[in-house]
Amino acid sequence: MDIAELILDDHHEQRRLFAILEQIDRAETEVLSAIWGRLASFLELHALAEEEIFYPALLQVGIAARRKDTVEDETLDAIHDHNEIRDAIAEVARHRVGTDDWYAAVAAANLANSDHMAEEEREGLTDFRRLAGLPRRHKLAVEFAAFEARNYAGVQPVDKDPADYVREVENEVRTPVRGSLSVGSLKRN
Repeated sequence: MDIAELILDDHHEQRRLFAILEQIDRAETEVLSAIWGRLASFLELHALAEEEIFYPALLQVGIAARRKDTVEDETLDAIHDHNEIRDAIAEVARHRVGTDDWYAAVAAANLANSDHMAEEEREGLTDFRRLAGLPRRHKLAVEFAAFEARNYAGVQPVDKDPADYVREVENEVRTPVRGSLSVGSLKRN
């Protein structure tokens, strides 16, 4: 098991759910609502899991490998993207299911998410596989899977300031507690 693969699996499921929405007749509003509800919840959970587990680890390995600027930029961009995705999800909720406006809002959410996934797959995940060994990626995969399983019913969507997020994570990386990985939910108490 590898956190990069789990993230890619989640991306595949997100693409699949968006594709399902595109194939359902607009008159089937109950079905559209159910599929969208599942997808919206999943997008929010996935973003938070990345923010709690993946991006702190990416910053940590990037700083250790003297690639701070690269991983900082990737993380800043990802947190910004997550905010855009959350905002797009909120916009969908403002429209009656099955209407043209609802479909336009879903399409905007799909575009924001697709752009984010493409960048993440091309940059952050690639860098992480190069910088972190398989044992570490496995340990993080266990944490990631556990986080998603514990929060399967949904999470509260909260936008984050990208610069504050990076600053807080970097402060944790610089001041590790003895015996601690100093990475978000991976801290040992």
